[in-house]
Amino acid sequence: MSFTTMRTGNEILLDEVSGEDADLFLDLRNLKHLVRHGEGQRLEFKMKVKFPEKIIKELVAFANSDGGHLFVGVSDEGHIEGSKFVEEDQFLLEKAINTYCFPAFTYNVYRIPLENGRSVLVYHVFESVDKPHFVQLESDSNPVCYVRVKDRTVKASKEMKQILRREHDPGLTFAYGDSEKWLMEYLRENEVITLAEFALKSGLPIWLASRKLVLLVLGRVLRIEPGEQHDMYFLR
Repeated sequence: MSFTTMRTGNEILLDEVSGEDADLFLDLRNLKHLVRHGEGQRLEFKMKVKFPEKIIKELVAFANSDGGHLFVGVSDEGHIEGSKFVEEDQFLLEKAINTYCFPAFTYNVYRIPLENGRSVLVYHVFESVDKPHFVQLESDSNPVCYVRVKDRTVKASKEMKQILRREHDPGLTFAYGDSEKWLMEYLRENEVITLAEFALKSGLPIWLASRKLVLLVLGRVLRIEPGEQHDMYFLR
């Protein structure tokens, strides 16, 4: 069962971490090393927490994907300035996580002190075993699921949500018929296909094409890359 680990900065600073737990926490040297590589699949930078409801989607995306680190007090360009109001930033983010995110996901939160008297607030989110996770804002009638794709956070499609929900299902089986054979041949020649293209070119109804693609991804025959407009499917 997934749970939320919340540690306030008053309780955990880097110089207080020792033993086996030390491997889970970054120090300033490692922080600088990561920041030099820029944002990516498992890294996101935020300078401040002005609109926490917009930041929590990054945390949910990490939980739904490979996990990752969110650094508050680091600019998009990689300048480590720290947060001037780190306690307030953490309070706002914790409140937003507890109010708008479900189910709960696992993370550590701690602070890395800087020489200028400020601190970088670090959220280390672990890949979840209780996917998918959602953000439900008061302004949205429906909850939204997010996933991480390289350095972007995107909304998960219906197919992606099914894949997240069923990725650990035991005894998965799927049929390998004419449609699947056609798809394999098409991807060997063209490398990538979308759901709409598969349905149109194969003559399948969209619901059946969707089901077949989901099963082939779950069966590790295909690889899915979520996108803003549509998902793309590749041979593994």
